[in-house]
Amino acid sequence: MADVAQGLDEGAALAREGAAGKAFRIVLGAGLLLTLAANLPGQMSLDSVVALTEARTGVRQTWAPPIASAALRPFDHILNGTGLYVAASAAILFFSLMSLSRLRPRASWIAVALAAAFCLTPQLLIYPGIVWRDVLFADLSIAGFVLLARAAQRWSAGTPWLTLAASTLCLVLAALARQNGLILVVAAAAAVAWLVRERGWGRAAAFGVGGLALAAILALGLNRLATPPETIPKLRLNAASLILEHYDVVGARAHHPRLKLKEIGKVDPAAEALIETKGSAIYTASRVDTLDVDEGFRRTLWHVPDAAMHAQWRRIIVHYPAAYLLQRADVFRWTFLTPKLELCLPVQVGVSGPEAMLKDLDLASGMDAKARGLAAYARRFYDTPVYSHAFWALAAIAAIVWLLRRRDPADWVIVGLLGGMLAFTASFFFISVACDYRYLYALDLAAMAGVLYVALDPPRWRRAQT
Repeated sequence: MADVAQGLDEGAALAREGAAGKAFRIVLGAGLLLTLAANLPGQMSLDSVVALTEARTGVRQTWAPPIASAALRPFDHILNGTGLYVAASAAILFFSLMSLSRLRPRASWIAVALAAAFCLTPQLLIYPGIVWRDVLFADLSIAGFVLLARAAQRWSAGTPWLTLAASTLCLVLAALARQNGLILVVAAAAAVAWLVRERGWGRAAAFGVGGLALAAILALGLNRLATPPETIPKLRLNAASLILEHYDVVGARAHHPRLKLKEIGKVDPAAEALIETKGSAIYTASRVDTLDVDEGFRRTLWHVPDAAMHAQWRRIIVHYPAAYLLQRADVFRWTFLTPKLELCLPVQVGVSGPEAMLKDLDLASGMDAKARGLAAYARRFYDTPVYSHAFWALAAIAAIVWLLRRRDPADWVIVGLLGGMLAFTASFFFISVACDYRYLYALDLAAMAGVLYVALDPPRWRRAQT
């Protein structure tokens, strides 16, 4: 009788856990519908409008990665606008989060409650509806690692090539959307190598290096296909690197007033004098845009020969490392900690962009009542940990610590996601030029995924072997 009673108790427990898993998926499914209802046909900023213009005309408008417009093109071809694209992108994210419950043999009601709470944050309610490549990067990164975790589950039955291929495709597309997303590709390759280490380190290295090589080949091919055949006149494809160099040169001088811009002075003494006298007043660590406010200063920066600007930037790094590191640390502080969130574009609602482009795209600018409501809703979270990258970084670290207790195959993949995203965040120390909240949105999303995964089936303390 005792055995029967115990069996009934275990059966009831499994039924409860099965119900929790279903509830988890239902909550996230409802979250997807809520997000689409709140955002369709999509929230658009200048970047979004330019990307849609590029997708529709086939003419490259900007130096930004072409995958942002290429991703819009097929959806816009089927149904004009961004609505279908937003629906597909959001579905990728929410179905990936729903699939977390398939990675564990049981589910807890704590995970259901957390999923419901997360669905009400701006990160899941509003951001999936914004047509930004940063959002696309985050969605595809989560999808790629969830697919890789599914592959890790099935590895004992044979190499799951199809799932691995789908994971690779997602991560490569993500890296094409946000170039430093290559860090996530490396993290995924390392996770794969670790998963097959028991077959020998030679085989593990082959999987890891082979995966990276395949990803590189795929990235080159996809980038070639995504690049529009035409480019607008006078577009400088190296503008991104020059913007960073401008910012670092002016910022280093602002942090070290005695720094001399000798490399620039060799070819343009007037530019050297102007930057040294006016740069500190124009510079701010919150964003690079202020360098364009003064038209004369902007023209002077861009008229400095590229070779001279490159040389000046390198000279500062080598000969004035303290000034360079102070500049980078100050900018990263704004990017990671967002000390004045309102200055860091915490959310985008409505449609904004050049009127000529909007007219050609048949889009109306401005915010309707629904958009204004979303903006007001997001503001309620501004002074809470929800809008804190530091909070989500700590959550990611905590999830890593918890998962390292159990170390199941899928656990290693989620650790790879969280560790890779922390490294991705750290890379902004060297490349950030603005504190826009979207740049580290992927960190928040990865932390949410990691917390949900841990909450579904919290690791127990391992018992000592006897």
